Amino acid sequence: MANTTSGVRPVPEQPSSRIDPSVPHAARRYDYWLGGKDNFAADRKSGDAIAAAYPAIRTTVIENRRFMHRATRYLAGPAGIRQFLDIGTGIPTSPNMHEVAQGIAPDARVAYVDNDPIVLAHARALLTSTPEGATAYVDADLREPERILAHPDVRATIDFGRPVGLMLVAILHFLTDADDPYAITRRLVEALPSGSYLVISHATLDMVPQDLAVTAAPATKASQIDMAFRNRDEFGAFFDGLEFVEPSISPVTEWQPDDAPEQRPPVAQAAMYAAIARKP
Repeated sequence: MANTTSGVRPVPEQPSSRIDPSVPHAARRYDYWLGGKDNFAADRKSGDAIAAAYPAIRTTVIENRRFMHRATRYLAGPAGIRQFLDIGTGIPTSPNMHEVAQGIAPDARVAYVDNDPIVLAHARALLTSTPEGATAYVDADLREPERILAHPDVRATIDFGRPVGLMLVAILHFLTDADDPYAITRRLVEALPSGSYLVISHATLDMVPQDLAVTAAPATKASQIDMAFRNRDEFGAFFDGLEFVEPSISPVTEWQPDDAPEQRPPVAQAAMYAAIARKP
């Protein structure tokens, strides 16, 4: 593996010229739903369009983030993973994934990937690694798996000869069938050695009442951000050839929860599937 430097990596690009505040972006909309300040009027308008059709959206994104934390703890803990490739990182919100992983394994190495220039502007918050570990940030799109896999900062951070945790958390539902998300996921998994893990959470209409489900497509159109809601079988197809970790495919609130059932929101208020699987 190439030589690496632990801690902060330089982020030379100035992203401000690429930011178009008139066009909503999924990462900034997510930030809005989480109560952040790194969003524009277009992002809030998009977020409100979804919330009008699905009022529980803020609960959904909070529960999705909680799943990401649990998944990271599982990989860094019982699964023994020390390398993570997180695609669709989003705007930094503490605790970030590397903080969770390095809180368990200080030598954990994390390569973050996102295509929002605002995430790039905040990338230094993602690069505050422990001295024993390392972090990197790559400005790239999930639709370009070859570019991600070949990027020098990814290659400097991740040793693809050792198991990797591939995190595709709340990102694949932004790829339509025309993007061929299954081929993209398959290509990323092919690049990982045996013993690696794939983590996915994904929006679905399976868990919501019919009257809410029928409003989803118009709301998505009004939000100006394409989304593909996939059912259980369509979600499961992302894991073809892999071995599920218990409890296999489950609502995002029910994947190895760390709170009592009565403390969790109803699954209809966090309408996402979640799963982790191991590459044999």
